[in-house]
Amino acid sequence: MTTPQEDHQDHEQVLQLAGELRILIGKLRRRLREESHLGDITMSQASVLSRLEREGPATVSSLARAEGMRPQSMAATVLALSEAQMVTGSPDPLDGRQTILTLTDSCRAWIAASRAAREDWLARTLETRLTPAEVTELNSAVALLKRLTE
Repeated sequence: MTTPQEDHQDHEQVLQLAGELRILIGKLRRRLREESHLGDITMSQASVLSRLEREGPATVSSLARAEGMRPQSMAATVLALSEAQMVTGSPDPLDGRQTILTLTDSCRAWIAASRAAREDWLARTLETRLTPAEVTELNSAVALLKRLTE
């Protein structure tokens, strides 16, 4: 049985850990973004491309809902991606007023290269900055982080 003081100390420790994790994950995300070489792609465009890759073809309105954007804003985002030849559209067979958007083959290749660059940087960094024992420890921590996201 723990005392109220011990419970408070445990809670404070967990709060501190939560803050540190938030900051570190943010830094890691920014660093990975730098390694991805997004070029002129905005974060909202990158998010749309990622969603189309993960979830498959979609309409502008379904993308807008999923991304929490107004359809007009999403239409502008999609137009920029279309002009950059990263997405292509075809009529929706169920509703001719809608367009089904898909990633182009060149965009899929670009996404794969971007992902490979990020993973290569991270693997090199793990190998050069951590000992084999630390890599094993980090592997265990990743399993715990996965549980947090489930």
